[in-house]
Amino acid sequence: VFTQVMEIYIHLLCLMEMTKNNLVQQLTVEALKTQKKETVYHAAMLDPHTAGELSLDQIWKMVDELIEAHGSMLPTLS
Repeated sequence: VFTQVMEIYIHLLCLMEMTKNNLVQQLTVEALKTQKKETVYHAAMLDPHTAGELSLDQIWKMVDELIEAHGSMLPTLS
């Protein structure tokens, strides 16, 4: 079976990218709802910009620093 791939317009590509990033945002919300610190790490690691700039060790450190700095505004994470 041959599948023909058509050109995708730029505005559709932008919409697809927004949807992909929205999944990371949903994971962040899930982390706060479940109060699981591990899920916060996963959300940060899956963020395209963060993952493109930082190593996994740097992401873990950044998350720890952000939680330390802003933890009073977050639920208690386990």
